[in-house]
Amino acid sequence: MSHIDPKHIPQQAFDWYDEYAHGDMDRRTFMTRLASLSVAGLSIGALSSALTPNYALAEQVSFNDEDITASYQKFESPEGYGIGQGYLVLPNDMPKPAPAVLVVHENRGLNPYIKDVARRLAKDGFIAFAPDALFPLGGYPGNDDEGREMQRNMVREKIEHDFIAAARFIKQHSKTNNKLGVVGFCFGGYISNFLAAKIPDVIDAAVPFYGTPAADDLVSQVKGPLLLNFAENDSRVNESWPEYESILKANKVDYQAHIYPNTQHGFHNDSTSRYEPEAAKLAWSRTVAFFKNHLA
Repeated sequence: MSHIDPKHIPQQAFDWYDEYAHGDMDRRTFMTRLASLSVAGLSIGALSSALTPNYALAEQVSFNDEDITASYQKFESPEGYGIGQGYLVLPNDMPKPAPAVLVVHENRGLNPYIKDVARRLAKDGFIAFAPDALFPLGGYPGNDDEGREMQRNMVREKIEHDFIAAARFIKQHSKTNNKLGVVGFCFGGYISNFLAAKIPDVIDAAVPFYGTPAADDLVSQVKGPLLLNFAENDSRVNESWPEYESILKANKVDYQAHIYPNTQHGFHNDSTSRYEPEAAKLAWSRTVAFFKNHLA
């Protein structure tokens, strides 16, 4: 990854990357638009590299950390794609049953960043389970462009049922205390909101990061508690928040919402220039504290 200071990247570039990352712009158009920017001292290659993930940077907890044990576990999903698979990370020191947290990836499958998030949770004493929506197609392919295209061609409703099945699967794990939280990023933020509405009897606490609300026919069923994290410079997601908040207030849902100043969509992802270390650290500390409070 280039060592470009994010402050030197024009907001337009971040906005275009967001469109590209969410399938609203193809790669050719994205690169053509980047070429139209006049950015002193930056090549288009350097700018593109700074905006796209470098997963070598996204490891805060090693997969062979002595405090955790990671494995892959399959689960049945009869209303989804039949069989799902997720990355299960257990704390090695578990003197008593522990709460579980479902970790939901972005719109491109179970990449290294999301697996690292699961390991971070296990280091904090949670049983973490991160399903891969792409498992029915062979799993995350090793690069985001291909993963994004694979997920785009899947049936959204079947993916949603896979995550419902994953939530039920991990909550019933023999080592849990029968409490389950969910945290998700981008598409995973949407899934976190969706699960809090669709299966509120299963989800005990939800933490969406820059996620849109559940569909109109479901959103009024959301049960708290919720901890919602938003980036300030994220108009696509943020435009849905006022109406969502009004519904939460009307239904007296227990929620907290934070908008982090001067941040981009994806600010928690430490593999790109959208990463904002201080905001990410604060949002994550709030997330862990929230789960410890509501899942004990």
